[in-house]
Amino acid sequence: MTNQNPEQEPVIDPAAFEGRFASTGEVAEAAAEDSAAASAADGTAAEDVLADAISAELAERTSDLQRLTAEYANYRRRVERDRKATIDNAKAQVVGELLAVLDDLDRARAHGDLESGPLKGVADKLVTALEKQGLVEFGSEGEPFDPTLHEAVQHEGSGHDPVIGMVMRKGYRFGERVLRHALVGVTDGVADLAADSGAAQADSTNAGTDAAGAE
Repeated sequence: MTNQNPEQEPVIDPAAFEGRFASTGEVAEAAAEDSAAASAADGTAAEDVLADAISAELAERTSDLQRLTAEYANYRRRVERDRKATIDNAKAQVVGELLAVLDDLDRARAHGDLESGPLKGVADKLVTALEKQGLVEFGSEGEPFDPTLHEAVQHEGSGHDPVIGMVMRKGYRFGERVLRHALVGVTDGVADLAADSGAAQADSTNAGTDAAGAE
């Protein structure tokens, strides 16, 4: 007869714990994956922030470069404009000093002294050189009177359509600058003369008609 020990220790089956240990490993692996995903997400967010910062910095630097380029272009245009103005002023001053010489040549030409000879060649060369630099003369008989170009010292007629009747001194313009106004005498234009002639003829006709009626 076999004696049974009521206090015999229970038998533990290791197979019962295999599932539990496997579940614990899966949890650890899942936690590691979650941590890696979180780290990757943080890394992506950091990269996006860095990319936005670089883009903003690049846009600001591009704007600064464009502004500097525009300022430099304006500076170059201003310098070129000032340089041209300085050159034009110097030329105008030199040409202005030669207007008296041109007046003497005009008087000599009017007296027939420049019809031939070496002086004629010198005068022609001087006038040609000044015209190439931009000198333009104005003020000749028959031109419409312009108070911005001509200075009238004599008036004849009614003055409705004034034209230049006599030139006492030529005017000169250098580029857009008037170096000297022309001294002229002003008279009526062709239209005014024709109108005055027609009015005088009408008055004469009316006078003749009245005289015939009186007889």
